[in-house]
Amino acid sequence: MKASLVPSRGLVAACLIVAIGVGASGEAQADIYSYVDDNGIVHFSSTPKGDGRYSLYMKSASKRTKGSKFAGQAVPPSDKSVERFTRYDKWIRQAATLYQIPEELVRAIIKVESDYDPRAVSPAGAQGLMQMIPETATRMQVRDSFDPRENIFGGVRYLRVLANLFNGDLDLTVAAYNAGEGAVTRHKGIPPYPETVDYVVRVRTYYSAYRNTKDVSIASMTPVPPRTDL
Repeated sequence: MKASLVPSRGLVAACLIVAIGVGASGEAQADIYSYVDDNGIVHFSSTPKGDGRYSLYMKSASKRTKGSKFAGQAVPPSDKSVERFTRYDKWIRQAATLYQIPEELVRAIIKVESDYDPRAVSPAGAQGLMQMIPETATRMQVRDSFDPRENIFGGVRYLRVLANLFNGDLDLTVAAYNAGEGAVTRHKGIPPYPETVDYVVRVRTYYSAYRNTKDVSIASMTPVPPRTDL
């Protein structure tokens, strides 16, 4: 049975205000077009369509930031305390409830992304607990990605946007968080990138552990399959 992340209709409408096509790298994979219907709901599309309602909302990353690279310094996770696994419980639960994303999935993403270290910075410039690229953080209304609460709420909101785009499909949502919505759409499924395939497996492993183990700390130390891209 496939896991589903389907939200209420009202939440879909609210979260679709965030642009379609922004990948985990924080970059739009294509030009994005939008229009507002009579009910005030914002609709997005990667094509302008032919009905004249859509107008350009955002240019693709290739047109805006071609050749740009992260020039900062990567900071690998270094917090090894057991307490880190429960330190952010309140905010994880609040964000999961607000955006109707399973709490266990939020924990799994945080575990795989940063190992619960809010100071972590990836080689690509992703920051904080849920490893948000600055551009994505801005779109998710996150002012400080190193603030654990802001990062969690922004990351979970982004998961909700992706879940909406992929009709609640868990694997596609997780793959898009890693590889970008455009890659998932182009490949009509999980992209055949070793890193992304490994990422989905690891998130799935921890998601299952958090669902089946009441002790969050024990679940967080669950062994995962070895990487397939090494």
